Order: sequence, then C-alpha cells, then structure tokens
Amino acid sequence: MQLHEIRPTTELKSKKPRVGRGGKRGTYSGRGQKGQKAHAGRGLRPAVRDLLMKLPKLRGYNNNPLKKKPLAVNVGDLHKIEGGVVNLDSLKKSGLIKSTRKTTVKILGKGELKKALKIENLPVSKEAQVKIEKAGGEITVAKK
Repeated sequence: MQLHEIRPTTELKSKKPRVGRGGKRGTYSGRGQKGQKAHAGRGLRPAVRDLLMKLPKLRGYNNNPLKKKPLAVNVGDLHKIEGGVVNLDSLKKSGLIKSTRKTTVKILGKGELKKALKIENLPVSKEAQVKIEKAGGEITVAKK
C-alpha cells in the first residue's frame, strides 16, 4: 500500500447541509438564508396557521380545508328510527350517528322511504326532499 492508494472513508466526509426541503419555493423555501428563523423548529401558532390555510396566496388553498363536512345519512337508512320525528337526537338513539356534539348531518336521497317522517332542523338534498314528501313526510327548518 502506498500513499496515493489510500482512500478516505465515507464516515469522515462531511456532508453538505440539505437546504430547504419541501415548500414549493426553491432552494431556501422562503426562509431566506441562515439564522435562527431559517432553521427548524420555528412553527406557527395554530391560529395563524388556520388563517394562512384559508388564504389562497401561499399555502394549498382548497376552499377552506379546515371546515367540517356534514355526515351523510341516506333516506334508505331512516327506517331504523323509532317514531316519526328525525332530528339529531333520534339519529343518535337509532345508531345512525355516534355523537350529536359538534356534528352536522345532511339527509341524502339514496334508498327508498316507506313511512312518513317529519325531518326537523336538518339540511336535506333535493332528491331526498322529493322522496320524503312523496312518502307523506314533511320537512321543517329552524329560522335563524
């Protein structure tokens, strides 16, 4: 073995720092160059993050992704409800939804309805409305 045959080991080579991974903004990902604010760990407060998610300029604007979507309950499933009134409480008692807390429900038109029901304070699709009224039911909506 001679001096020109010696190769450095891979452990001794220092790697270049990887700069700006992700973020869609090129090398530095909108963080400038070096310094405290450029390095990891400086996250945003949740309130500021939620506001930025709602704005279309920088971060993946998708028609307010933080908004809660309503649970879908089909007209064909309403036969499980005892009695003739459909509201959040009766949906929970029949097991169609798990919780009434922070839950919005929308009645959709899939399936058939064979008994007359009274829908109270729930949004209803157009097809479901036609099927409910055809079965002899009615829909009441609370005034705001």
